[in-house]
Amino acid sequence: MKGLVIKSTGSWYQVMDHDTKEVYEARIRGKFKLIKTRLTNPLAVGDHVEFQLEQDNVAWITKIETRRNYLIRKSVNLSKEAHIIASNIDIACFIYTLKFPETSLGFLDRFLACCEAYNIEPLILMSKMDTLSEGEAEIIRNIEEMYHTIGYETLQVSSYTKLNLDMLQDRLKDRVSVVFGHSGAGKSTLVNAFQPNLNLKTTEISETHLKGKHTTTFAQMHFWDFGGSVIDTPGVREFAMIDVLKEEVQHYFPDIFRKSDECKFYNCLHINEPKCAVLAGIESGEIEETRYSTYIKLMEEADALEQEGF
Repeated sequence: MKGLVIKSTGSWYQVMDHDTKEVYEARIRGKFKLIKTRLTNPLAVGDHVEFQLEQDNVAWITKIETRRNYLIRKSVNLSKEAHIIASNIDIACFIYTLKFPETSLGFLDRFLACCEAYNIEPLILMSKMDTLSEGEAEIIRNIEEMYHTIGYETLQVSSYTKLNLDMLQDRLKDRVSVVFGHSGAGKSTLVNAFQPNLNLKTTEISETHLKGKHTTTFAQMHFWDFGGSVIDTPGVREFAMIDVLKEEVQHYFPDIFRKSDECKFYNCLHINEPKCAVLAGIESGEIEETRYSTYIKLMEEADALEQEGF
């Protein structure tokens, strides 16, 4: 039997049969846990699997089909290991909030680099536009212009005023989507705006720290009435890349990679090499310092993992 993983709590899963659409509680055979990997979870929501039904109607997953793509986050307590957030994604939406909570451009750039690395289409959602002053809205427009220049798509949205939700629905229809952002950024509120009957838990921002509290504690796929699905995930503090060499990181920053053609040396890493066009581009303002900073951090992480034999 073949199915789709639609929920993961860490030890138990839910699998939907491809043919009958019936949903089964599922577990994995022990051998999956023995596979040597730096990933902490062998299965993720979005995985296509083969399974067998036991007499108690519990499904035992016997095979994981090859993933088309996936996104991962750094494990909370094990910095050298990572956790698959979701797999086989058609479009990944990143919720950017200027305030309540404040989203750093570095966090966004790390997300975009991971999308590039694992071949996932990103969409940047400038959210909570109804809460912004005209001056703050101008900041958003400037950020949008910066990312449009690089080649990324953005969309201003508001779950409360329904700003551009019709346009967003057209982008999500009949596709597997996932929504990312800091806790409190409004992921569940946005999903509820499209389909209120889901009743996903939402929370208020902490007045003390101006940050959100985690309301989603496990990943789960929900199906839109208008076609397609969305994977609701816990708040992600930091995305990660694995199996990427430091020399490859620049390939995942289109603005840096384009400029690298002008470097004197073909193997330039854009750190302190002479006649580096990327470093010159930062000086001239062609390349944003925030993006270059994220590029350097990802290179350092890739180098550290390589040195430790991961």
